[in-house]
Amino acid sequence: MEFGRVTNEQLAQVDFTLPPDPKLTIETFKATPHKKQLEVHVGCAKWGRKEWLGKIYPEKTKEANFLDEYAKHFDCIELNATFYQVYGPSTIEKWKVKAEQNPNFKFCPKFSQNISHIKRLKNAQEVTTQFYEGIMAFGDLLGPLFLQLGDNYTPKSLPELEAYLEDLPHDVPVFVEVRHKDWFAVPSVRDELFGMLHKLNIGAVITDASGRRDCVHMELPTPHAFIRFVGNSLHPTDYSRIDEWVQRIKQWHEQGLQSLWFFMHQHDERYSPELADHVIEKLNKELGLNIMRPHFIDRDKGLFD
Repeated sequence: MEFGRVTNEQLAQVDFTLPPDPKLTIETFKATPHKKQLEVHVGCAKWGRKEWLGKIYPEKTKEANFLDEYAKHFDCIELNATFYQVYGPSTIEKWKVKAEQNPNFKFCPKFSQNISHIKRLKNAQEVTTQFYEGIMAFGDLLGPLFLQLGDNYTPKSLPELEAYLEDLPHDVPVFVEVRHKDWFAVPSVRDELFGMLHKLNIGAVITDASGRRDCVHMELPTPHAFIRFVGNSLHPTDYSRIDEWVQRIKQWHEQGLQSLWFFMHQHDERYSPELADHVIEKLNKELGLNIMRPHFIDRDKGLFD
C-alpha cells in the first residue's frame, strides 16, 4: 500500500499518538450493551504474496495453493481482489472451499472499483447486485464488506453516498473509508458524515498511515472497529504504534466494543506477517484471547530471530 507513505526522514517527525475518542464514539458505546466476549480477527490484504515463500508458505508452494496456506496462519483476509474484478459465485465458492479448513476464517470483500471509483455510486445498482450475488457464495465465511472512496471523492457527494448506503442489503455489515481531506478538516462535514453512518448502522474504516494522520479519526458510528494499519517495514515505530492500538482496543472493549477487524498493510508487504504476529501476540496477552498466530518456518525450526 502506497497511501500515506513518507520518507524515512519524514517518519521521524510524525506524531503517531492516537487521538482521544470523539463524542460519537463515546455515545456509541454508552448505547451498546456490554458484550463480554469480543470477536477479534486479524489478517492481511492479499494471500498471493511470493515474498512469503520460505517465510510462512513452504518454499515450493504453487500460487494456486497460496490461499490454502494463508488460511493456516490467519483467520481473515481483507479481500482486495474484489475491488479489481466482480467475481461470480463459482470462483467465490472455490475460495471458500480452500479456506474452510479454518473454521473461524472470514473473507472481507472490498466493493468493486466499478461501483466506487468509476460510477462513483451513481447508477450502480446493476453492478452492486452482481457484486453481492458473487460474495454471498462465501456463506458463513463472509465477514463485513468495506467501501473505499477515492481521494477525489469530496463531501459534495455526501447525498449520493447516503442514498447508495440506504439501498444496500442490511444483512451484511458494511464499513466505509473516505480519504479526501475535507471529510476530516471541516468539523460540520465530519459530524454530518459520521452521524449519517451512525443513523444507517454503517461502520467507519480507520486507516492508520504515517502521512495521513487525519484518517486516524477514531469515529465509531457502530460498536465495531475496522482498522487498516499501514506499517513501515518493521520500523521501531510500527511496534510502539501497535502497542498503543492494543491499549485503545482494550479500553474500547471495556466500554462496549463488539468486534474488531484489524488488517495489516506494509509499504513492502513482505513484512506484514511479522507485524500481524505482533498484533496477535499483544491482543492475546491484553485481552485474554487465543487467536491463532502465524507459523514462521525458520522459527518453527528454532532458527527464527
